[in-house]
Amino acid sequence: MKIGLFYGSTTCYTEIAAEKIQEALKHKYTVELFNIKDTPLSDIHNFDIVILGISTWDYGELQEDWESKWEDISTLQLDSTIVALYGMGDQIGYTDWFQDALGMLHEQVTSVGAHTIGYWPNEGYEFAHSKGLTEDKSQFVGLSLDEDNQYDLSDERITTWCSQIDLELQEIFDSE
Repeated sequence: MKIGLFYGSTTCYTEIAAEKIQEALKHKYTVELFNIKDTPLSDIHNFDIVILGISTWDYGELQEDWESKWEDISTLQLDSTIVALYGMGDQIGYTDWFQDALGMLHEQVTSVGAHTIGYWPNEGYEFAHSKGLTEDKSQFVGLSLDEDNQYDLSDERITTWCSQIDLELQEIFDSE
């Protein structure tokens, strides 16, 4: 089964996370990586399963490559697409905006029909506010990574999240 992983990366951390996700899933899936700087978002339509990676910049701003393609998201038709998200952020330096871009991306893809999976517990993080949380505030809408303050937890979080994604996909396909 093929998964398309689309990411935007300014400082390479989101790209490195993409490569680690690809490695963690390779035992069962073929994961193709796409830097959205060089790839039209319409290429998402080539996959039934998609992972999207985004980072939050400064005061809740989008990563520049995502920002340049933000309007393109509304033209996507994701009704039959399973989407998992991961985000990069700084929970200490930008405690009021931690993972805001993750939440904004989640809102965009669900508004065009995506079936989202891969929600992630918010335990083990210290921040004041986040648009990246579910309505009940108990989970992030995707994997949350903080390479500035918790880089030592990223590999384990990626491995655990990828196992979770695999289980969620099995449940979806077993129910069909």
